Amino acid sequence: MLGLCLGLAGTLWAQVPTEHFTLAWNHTIEKIRWEEDYRVTPQGLVLVEARVKGTGAGMDIPDDAYLKNGSWHYRPKLPTLPKLRLGRTPEAGDFELCFAQASGKVQCQRMSHWIGAPNKQDAAVEVWGCEQANVAPIDVR
Repeated sequence: MLGLCLGLAGTLWAQVPTEHFTLAWNHTIEKIRWEEDYRVTPQGLVLVEARVKGTGAGMDIPDDAYLKNGSWHYRPKLPTLPKLRLGRTPEAGDFELCFAQASGKVQCQRMSHWIGAPNKQDAAVEVWGCEQANVAPIDVR
């Protein structure tokens, strides 16, 4: 089964058993929630849709976006991504990963649930699709 791996510089820290996930965070300056939906494929991560609650510094809404339930929705035109590199610092707050469980209920957890709180020593994390060793999340860090 494909799933999501978290780590840095080729070192695996944790695995999350999901083929679809939402990456969410608050903009560090504007404090506005941003969400991106991804699909994990053998070729990499496909960004399916993005949502943002408003505009601000560096947050231009694309012309084809539409407003629904208080968020601007749009489909970014990006190629399949081999991995995402995310900056994580204590000052910026943490990312959230949301995904559907077997029951169908969506679970959101801060990334710190799997890899510990953001810190200055590990100021980044990489996220990529990978074959899962087990069905349950494994913390190998």
